[in-house]
Amino acid sequence: MTDTRHFVRSGLDTLLKAPESAADILVRDAVWDMMAPVEQVAGRDAIVSEVIAPLRAAFVGLHRRDEIVIGGKNRREVGGRWVACVTHYVGTHRGPLWGVAPSGRLAFLRAGEFHRTAADGRITESRIILDLPDLMRQAGRMPFAEGLGTEMLFPGPATHDGVCPDPRGGEASLDLIERMLAGLHSYDPGTVSSPGQTGEGGAWADDMLWYGPGGIGSNYRWEGFVSDHRAAFLTAFPDRKGGNHYCRIGDGNYAAISGWPSMTMTHQGPYLGVPATGKALTLRVMDFYRCANGRIAENWVLLDYVDLFRQMGRNILS
Repeated sequence: MTDTRHFVRSGLDTLLKAPESAADILVRDAVWDMMAPVEQVAGRDAIVSEVIAPLRAAFVGLHRRDEIVIGGKNRREVGGRWVACVTHYVGTHRGPLWGVAPSGRLAFLRAGEFHRTAADGRITESRIILDLPDLMRQAGRMPFAEGLGTEMLFPGPATHDGVCPDPRGGEASLDLIERMLAGLHSYDPGTVSSPGQTGEGGAWADDMLWYGPGGIGSNYRWEGFVSDHRAAFLTAFPDRKGGNHYCRIGDGNYAAISGWPSMTMTHQGPYLGVPATGKALTLRVMDFYRCANGRIAENWVLLDYVDLFRQMGRNILS
């Protein structure tokens, strides 16, 4: 029996190199919900002309470099079978892309992708976040007035087994993630700690690594996660509510979740150089996890910050 993960991975790679083969991987009425400013693109022909063609025009030698490719049955009410990827679109950045001026140099455009598949393995709908703010950073244009953690290339899993892993244990991996998420709903405003996250029986490994999008950056251990991301986020958005996910899947030692949007919140404090606006905001989120020994060892995070800051009244691409 064909492994849908391999089929989707191969099909997406071919689509990028030979768009005329789109029918091999996309159904005719496929819909891709993209990050801002692209937004929803409906229909196979439109996906080729409005997503694939601009990418190919912007990068010389463009190809995918997959770090994680997992798949499984969606645990959420939406249902379906999904394939989720962390990848980089790699090439020489020679042309503009959706408002990002080119650097003329090698670029790794990181991406998070969730693809729903039909019975024949072809993609029927997708959610995709390309980290345009980080592409700006690579081109020497900082999109935010302030930064937080370490800005770096997304590494692959430390175990080098994230592409179509052995599927055994996927349910347990997703169970662990859901237990962690349940604890995040509440937190101590003084310490920004949440129950069940660290320490004896905690969800996170002591030496956890958290890889965030452009503007947040990456960090190490729980204390690094708090100082380089969580404290600033909760100060700015203290009433945030998350977990509105359309997809949750587990596959071997990996799990992935996404909401479109996942979070609702009010902008009540300064964030990445933007003073509080008092506006009600939503946030599109993708999280990919590697679990080991019953704890979360690594977490890759994609957030649509172009859309978030647009809601604050800031066009970070300009």
